[in-house]
Amino acid sequence: MKSNDEKQLETATSNLLASFYTPHPRRKVLKGAVAGIVAGATLSTSTLTSSGIVQAHGATMQTPETHSGRYTSPSKILDIAITAERLAVTFYSNAIANATVLGLNTTQLSYLQAALVEEQIHEQFFESLGALSLTSTFSFPDGAETFTSIHNVIQTQQQLEGVFDAAFLAGVFELAQQNHAHLAQNLAQIAVVEGEHRVLGRIVGDEFNLPGYELANDRAYSPVLVARVADTPAIVEQAGYLSPTPGNNFSYVPVSIAFPGINYRTPFAIRS
Repeated sequence: MKSNDEKQLETATSNLLASFYTPHPRRKVLKGAVAGIVAGATLSTSTLTSSGIVQAHGATMQTPETHSGRYTSPSKILDIAITAERLAVTFYSNAIANATVLGLNTTQLSYLQAALVEEQIHEQFFESLGALSLTSTFSFPDGAETFTSIHNVIQTQQQLEGVFDAAFLAGVFELAQQNHAHLAQNLAQIAVVEGEHRVLGRIVGDEFNLPGYELANDRAYSPVLVARVADTPAIVEQAGYLSPTPGNNFSYVPVSIAFPGINYRTPFAIRS
């Protein structure tokens, strides 16, 4: 018999999936692709020191024996995290490239530009830890039409930032359980910024009079809609972001992080 927590998790996951676009007939999900990628992914070449400070030393990161199988390993969390950041960079890059078509004003465009640079900074952070992206080629639920409609752009942005937030928060718990407190804090620092992106997206949506975005800060708690970070790729795939096909094939291209006004470009934290 399932526990109440398990039932609540199933309901939350179903709600998350229901929040995604209604699948269009042209969308084709590549069955099992992500599962195969995750299963076959090489462990990232990084390790955590006993003090919790992350260093890239070329050693395979190990999960404590007592937690084996219960939690997503730190190396896999990093690999999924860098994949999420590359997807985010790809999304924001294409939205910015179509700013004129979308009708974005200078302030709205600056929101997206700052978000793009912040996602790239996050990607570089995970790369510095030895993370290996599961893929660098992505799709979007509405294909190229994603970037010709402000409605599609904002809805896509809300979906992505929401699921990224949930995944990072799940990672905070999993890493803490595996005695990697400093890296858990790093994920929390990134989750806070992803939440800021979500709010700014809602502000843009309201400025375009899109329904449902009237209140920018609409959450008292950011929901954790996945139990394990390892569950995230399958959800993102099912939503149509990891099934590239001709005409719906978007490659990650790194961008410059030379953008003014963005502070704390490394995960600063005062230690006692």
